[in-house]
Amino acid sequence: MPTYAAPTRDFAFVLHDVLKVDQSDIPGYAELEADFTNAVLEEAGKLASEVLAPLNRVGDQEGCVLENGTVRTPEAFKPAFEQVKAGGWTGLDCDPDYGGQGMPLVLNTAVGEIFVSANMAFNMYWGLTHGAYSTIHAHGTDQQKATYLPKMVSCDWTGTMNLTEPHCGTDLGLMRSKAEPQDDGSYRITGQKIFISAGEHDLAENIIHLVLAKAPGGGEGTKGVSLFIVPKFLVNDDGSLGERNGVSCGALEEKMGIHGNSTCVMNYDGATGYLLGELHKGMSAMFTMMNEARLGVGLQGMSQAEAAYQNAVIYAKDRLQGRAVTGAENPDGPADPLIVHPDVRRSLMDQKSFIEGARAFGLWSATLLDRAHKMDDADAEGLVSLLTPVIKGFCTDKGFESAVLAQQVYGGHGYIEEWGMSQFVRDARIAMIYEGANGVQALDLVGRKLTSDSGKHVMAFFDLVKSFIKENEADAALKEGFLDPLKKASKDLQAAGMYFMQHGMKNPNAALAGSYDFMHLFGHVCLGLMWARMAKAAQDALASGTGDAAFYETKIATGRYYMARHLPATGMHLARIESGADPVMALDAGQF
Repeated sequence: MPTYAAPTRDFAFVLHDVLKVDQSDIPGYAELEADFTNAVLEEAGKLASEVLAPLNRVGDQEGCVLENGTVRTPEAFKPAFEQVKAGGWTGLDCDPDYGGQGMPLVLNTAVGEIFVSANMAFNMYWGLTHGAYSTIHAHGTDQQKATYLPKMVSCDWTGTMNLTEPHCGTDLGLMRSKAEPQDDGSYRITGQKIFISAGEHDLAENIIHLVLAKAPGGGEGTKGVSLFIVPKFLVNDDGSLGERNGVSCGALEEKMGIHGNSTCVMNYDGATGYLLGELHKGMSAMFTMMNEARLGVGLQGMSQAEAAYQNAVIYAKDRLQGRAVTGAENPDGPADPLIVHPDVRRSLMDQKSFIEGARAFGLWSATLLDRAHKMDDADAEGLVSLLTPVIKGFCTDKGFESAVLAQQVYGGHGYIEEWGMSQFVRDARIAMIYEGANGVQALDLVGRKLTSDSGKHVMAFFDLVKSFIKENEADAALKEGFLDPLKKASKDLQAAGMYFMQHGMKNPNAALAGSYDFMHLFGHVCLGLMWARMAKAAQDALASGTGDAAFYETKIATGRYYMARHLPATGMHLARIESGADPVMALDAGQF
């Protein structure tokens, strides 16, 4: 059975050596001293390795069962869920006014990676609740917040997001779910939603569904969509649970992965719903949850890669196969371990360099969100909005790719279920699809985010890269291995953006045909920037004297690998983009 250990040393490096969180001016960051963050992450790691990770395969094998309208989760999930709740983990960064601990998002992001790596399907029950909490917190009335948030922070009640319908996924303008106003100010919700994660289960006493539906007078398309709170059980004025609402689970989807999470078809048969936010402006309210979910899904991609990588390293060191071409390295044994072979090293380095770069990328992005929310910083908000489709799309594509590489290390055993590598691959695959398939993320990046505020935010990103290079170009070691490759990659990204400006207006397909490559090009530049920053931090630590020299030397070597072996892909992506739309659109539909 696979194992998992939280990479607490690496978290400490990113948080304190690279991001220097406790020196930041962001409110609440002064509390994030190394001793404190290490203690939190060690406790999260202990829970993850001892409780959650052993249930990962259990959840995959048992799955969820629908019986008489109730979904039964894997048997051991309920006591584990109570243990997570008792530790206060579900409200780590939530508002203290509603029972949360008020910690910064960046710490919750690190803890979230640990829990997702240990058991992705299980984590989703409270991960989605956090998104629903955030949406009500941002758009709800005082009464709605008082009614729902304390129970959602504690996860006595969980939450969901209901967008997709059988006939429409991304194109929510085709939505058919209806909301009819009632005399008491509530709405009667009718329709069907599909692919609803944690839509029905036995872990919480109530489930608070956030449902998109069309109310009268809103017009066609998404402009007519409103957002509603639809609880599984109605809530009485005194906060107690009332009668069962008209919402039920009609079926469970049989999925490729995340079997431990209940993915439901939800039927709304005249259910009572309460308007959340403004009438006919449900999409803007729902984007609060969707954007948070997209960042979380990016984290899922990297987290599954981390879990798979840890086990691949163990296997590569233990499994004896062949001899090193330069001479036996295990002369007393019948063969050398797999890890002596260059191609196995290449695979492991691919995984390691992506994971560590993506971890830094995710934590840095969390600091931008903290700055945006805690300081009303519009520039930080704009930058993280630009980066959101990159985090979601690039990190899940590469996370899945890394999980496959880890599986490959096992050879034939990687294809056998008892070794557990198949589950990491299957679970990672969904992250490329839900919360907006990655092709949609690429279209959003090029079609909306790139030109947002007249390109202000992408220019700010370029300035950030240029400033880092300029500030450190006198460092010869950093310049050769990190700054020069980063400068070239950044120029490729700027050239791609210029191509879109020159050709996209005349032929929109010229931009959209290159959008996926642009998303990956952007992702590589982001990880290149993270590796340059990490290399500088590691060099500074070595120069100041440290008892952990091996860690920092390993970090620099891993970063050099990424800059030498992965960052040059920006040139390939630029060449594809500049080939334009003609190769993509050459065939008529009938020729496929």
